[in-house]
Amino acid sequence: MNSLFEAAGFEAYLVGGAVRDELMGKGAHDWDVATNAKPDEVIKIFRRVIPTGIKHGTVTVHFMKQSIEVTTFRTESDYSDGRHPDKVEYAGHIEEDLSRRDFTMNAMAASLKDGHIVDPYGGADDIQKKTIRAVGLPRERFMEDGLRPVRAVRFASQLGFKIEEKTWTDILDSEILANVAKISAERFRDEFCKILLSPVPSVGLKLLEESGILKIFVPELLQGRGCVQSDERGFHDFDVLDHNFYACDGALLRGDCSQGQNVAAASGACDASASGDHSPSDRLLILRLAALFHDVAKPACKRVEVDRITFYNHDIAGAKTAREIMVRLKFPNAQIDAVCHLIKEHMFNYESSWSDAAVRRFVQRIGAQNIDSLFDLRLADIYGMHKVSVRLHDTAVCGKLLELRERVDGVLSQKSAMGLKDLAVNGGDLIALGIPAGKKLGAILHELFETVTDDPAMNSRDALLGLAKNLYSQKYSG
Repeated sequence: MNSLFEAAGFEAYLVGGAVRDELMGKGAHDWDVATNAKPDEVIKIFRRVIPTGIKHGTVTVHFMKQSIEVTTFRTESDYSDGRHPDKVEYAGHIEEDLSRRDFTMNAMAASLKDGHIVDPYGGADDIQKKTIRAVGLPRERFMEDGLRPVRAVRFASQLGFKIEEKTWTDILDSEILANVAKISAERFRDEFCKILLSPVPSVGLKLLEESGILKIFVPELLQGRGCVQSDERGFHDFDVLDHNFYACDGALLRGDCSQGQNVAAASGACDASASGDHSPSDRLLILRLAALFHDVAKPACKRVEVDRITFYNHDIAGAKTAREIMVRLKFPNAQIDAVCHLIKEHMFNYESSWSDAAVRRFVQRIGAQNIDSLFDLRLADIYGMHKVSVRLHDTAVCGKLLELRERVDGVLSQKSAMGLKDLAVNGGDLIALGIPAGKKLGAILHELFETVTDDPAMNSRDALLGLAKNLYSQKYSG
């Protein structure tokens, strides 16, 4: 790419996160290039160019099977809306362009010609020190874009860096927080999700709390701060909020808890074998959202009965509250439904005395595709009680979970009917018997399903047609 810029008489630099990640030895995934060529000149240099942000000097170049954002050196000024610059001017040098960036570790450039690093603000040194420091005056950077304080927290959580003292102090300023409050729900949500997917989410979550940002966007969680839940039974070491934070740390995709893996926090690994129709990263996000919100309604449901603390129906109330939060933050409906379903069902209480039919009903209610995620949520919940890694074979609670996992596997291996679609007959078959379409036909189908749940051997065409005929004549023909 550089040869094409150079042949046309221009300079070009790799900038931003790609330079940071390369210096950290992580390998870059997104490529951004800054150049002194103007957009119309870039369009003349390359064959495939899309004018994605041309009014701000940015185009997307398709080169060597990569999509690369190419932006003309520029300066920005006057951010009346706390996000977009009112004035953008092209600059003559890369150093001027770097001056508009948020943090020193992102304000570096690497020459595409010879790899020379341009680092006017000491970003490489800050990376070595694992420090997040604003470029120039933090207050100015944060007033330019209210998302930048949230990004500081996100980088601290993702990278395990500390936020430099002056940068952190200015984040706490009331005027800065008022600017943060102006950002859209979608922009906060995207950073929030990256925090939840970081190796130890509680690091970023606590910074959101301490900064006051969590109060702006998810105040419901803060009701858990100081809400004691420990009693004589010794289930919990932490208040509700810290329990939710640490459960989020312990939320890992394991795919099959019967493998006996340890539950350890501080890992963002995704197990591609985990169930569901979502990608591994999406499944992990759903699980961590469920872990973070699973006890969000405990403060509202708390009751003290003699020497015991109870939170009756906090699972039902929690699913409702989580839905309200996620709708407000404009999460996709599929993610909202998946998270709320896990929260609603997270208090399941298995006993060895359950019949096989009871296990089948459990699978039918949860959905076979959600079983692994629900079990992973239970293990995250257990981790969050004491912040201690859980060995599956060491506790009675985990022993019962393993037992239920084995029984679920047994039910699934029998190919039992898990829904009306799995019955050996359908509505058309019942209509052919003379049963009219409508509510009665639907009721008969559900009775057939209940019968098959109790006795899978009944799931044959002849048996179900005979039963349907009897049910209609004896119960529904009047």
